[in-house]
Amino acid sequence: MFISASEDKTGTLDVIEEKIARATMIPRTHGEAFNVLRYNLGQRYNSHYDAFSAAEYGPQKSQRNGLNMNGNYDFEECVGLKVKPQKGDGLLFYSLFPNGTIDPTSLHGSCPVIKGEKWVATKWIRDEEQDD
Repeated sequence: MFISASEDKTGTLDVIEEKIARATMIPRTHGEAFNVLRYNLGQRYNSHYDAFSAAEYGPQKSQRNGLNMNGNYDFEECVGLKVKPQKGDGLLFYSLFPNGTIDPTSLHGSCPVIKGEKWVATKWIRDEEQDD
């Protein structure tokens, strides 16, 4: 499901979007709508790159549910880096080098959920203003 901060009546996505803009120093208008996903028991996301063109800087992943066990993010090409976010954590990584080529260490996926469920809100940031 895609949802923009302006569509969220709780104001939560507005707060998260502002934090992302401050952390990246990239205007809020350069982000796409949030992509909200739910992973159930056993589900995972296979390893992939988020960048497809030089216009994309990188995604902001925001963990929204702490019920999962081992729903880690696995960065296979980055010396086996694994990140296990807690409820409310954010994970920022860049998919491209400044010259626009894909950073091979940004290859990532999520490990299978082994208990409960996991909710993720992804925010892709680009170098150009996006329509909301």
